[in-house]
Amino acid sequence: MQHDIHLDGFGIRLEPVTADHASDLWALTDDELWAGMTTPRPTDPADYARHIVTQQETPGMLAFAVIDDTDGRILGSTSLYDLSIPQRRVEIGSTWYGRASWGGRTNPAAKYLLFRHAFETLGLARVALRCDARNTRSAAAIRRLGAVPEGILRAHRVAADGSRGDTAYFSVVEEEWPAVAAGLLARLAAAG
Repeated sequence: MQHDIHLDGFGIRLEPVTADHASDLWALTDDELWAGMTTPRPTDPADYARHIVTQQETPGMLAFAVIDDTDGRILGSTSLYDLSIPQRRVEIGSTWYGRASWGGRTNPAAKYLLFRHAFETLGLARVALRCDARNTRSAAAIRRLGAVPEGILRAHRVAADGSRGDTAYFSVVEEEWPAVAAGLLARLAAAG
């Protein structure tokens, strides 16, 4: 859905993703990077722009471009989705970064900003994260954030390549947020 939320800190900013970001975002992707997504990889920048329009039209989805605050370079994309204010819950996902941003401060910074917005601004009680259970790299990154593994949903998702896979679910609930925040802030401080 369309939104005007801007989050910034730790050298990055999250701004509403628009079709203007499509060329830069598409250029950062490749088939292997996109393999964990449930939608096919966009074929070109125009197709990526259509993907962004779909994100903007999806109820309960707040999609962001992740941008390096020092030089304005686009690093990737992330989203809050399945937002339910009455149920006080949301999921973080559709997250990916260009390979140059792997293993650094980008993911913990973006997750800190999204968690903080969810818990402290929106007043939510639960933030969930999920990934294809075959994606051990993403599952490990989610665990490093401090999210608690909840289990596996069998045959839950169809991958972009058409294969059916299991989904690994994780969450952080509001009582856990202070400890998760402290852990993320410690990681960010260590990353410089």
